[in-house]
Amino acid sequence: MIKPTPDTRKATPVKDGRLVWNHSTHIPGLIPILERLCKLDGIQTVTPGQLGRVKGHSPKLQLRVSVPIRGGFKLIARHGKTVQEVFILTTLPQQQLEEVIATVIQK
Repeated sequence: MIKPTPDTRKATPVKDGRLVWNHSTHIPGLIPILERLCKLDGIQTVTPGQLGRVKGHSPKLQLRVSVPIRGGFKLIARHGKTVQEVFILTTLPQQQLEEVIATVIQK
């Protein structure tokens, strides 16, 4: 068996992040945004979390950075009276992640 040398190895393609499907229900319109977010550099894993109800009303879908977690950030997605946690493992700093999220939501 021949050991691969740096010259014989193929270049590894840049891998997109991955979207984890833990729950069967999500806020309407959230999944397409998270799929676009997964395709960006610096995003490793996006995991939608628990759904909840709130008293306030958000007429359009909002996604904001909440708190840092080990290896990334927790986001809060809101639409109508529904709220959902989203966990993102990323190498991006918070300011850059907020800019990326704003760009992805605009599309």
